[in-house]
Amino acid sequence: MAERELQRLDRDGGAGERPRAGGAGTRGNAGRRDGHAGHPRANDVGIRVGAGEGQLADGAVTREQAIRIVLADDHAVVRSGLRLLLGGEPGLEVVAEAGEVESARRYVRGHRPDVLVLDLNMPGESSLEAIPSLRAESPATQIVVLTMQEEPAFARRALGAGALGYVLKEAADEELVQAVRAAAGGHTYLTPRLGAKLASEPPPGRPDDLSEREVGVLRLIALGHTNAEIAERLFLSVRTVETHRAHIQQKLNLSTRAELVRYALDRGLMNV
Repeated sequence: MAERELQRLDRDGGAGERPRAGGAGTRGNAGRRDGHAGHPRANDVGIRVGAGEGQLADGAVTREQAIRIVLADDHAVVRSGLRLLLGGEPGLEVVAEAGEVESARRYVRGHRPDVLVLDLNMPGESSLEAIPSLRAESPATQIVVLTMQEEPAFARRALGAGALGYVLKEAADEELVQAVRAAAGGHTYLTPRLGAKLASEPPPGRPDDLSEREVGVLRLIALGHTNAEIAERLFLSVRTVETHRAHIQQKLNLSTRAELVRYALDRGLMNV
């Protein structure tokens, strides 16, 4: 009997327990928790749920939303530094570089950037005098002047011509990015030190002791024209221009051209 019982136990139980449906080793969809077998969930492939249109999963701005910038400076080393400064900021993209006003004008026409960063002291056409035409050719492009000129008169003239920003090169690392973003949003940015100087000055205007003709002559002198060139522009004789110049110097108690230029700039006569 004992021997037959041992044989029965070997026959019935020796094979082990039969696996149950769904048990270990037969789970066809192991680890499935979202009810969609074979389909990865959004977070499994790095997609941020709820990321807004035009925004990547890490919060970066798409190329279409970036502020597009043209740099205009006649020094390649300066442009390289500015490209690194601006290109390293999220949402800013430098699309072209120019070394003088004419090439800057071509890039503005071709790229229609959001912002043109414009140096005042470049060879060829005057940057200050080009601001109105640059704005007219691409009204959506705002201009931020970047310069070493810290005279308030230059800032006043640049802003009066249509620029929205005026930043000194010595403060570019701290202020240029802020100025570019402000201009792209339609807001004015002026280096704080210059803003304080402008606020403390009386409003510009034509001096009462200079005639309208004398103001016109003074403005052309300040722009660098010779007596002969002034005479041709104003349809006067050279001798008449020399007389006007002598009267201006006598009335203002100034003797050199440099002093006349400074006087015209300080009083905003360049915009007359």
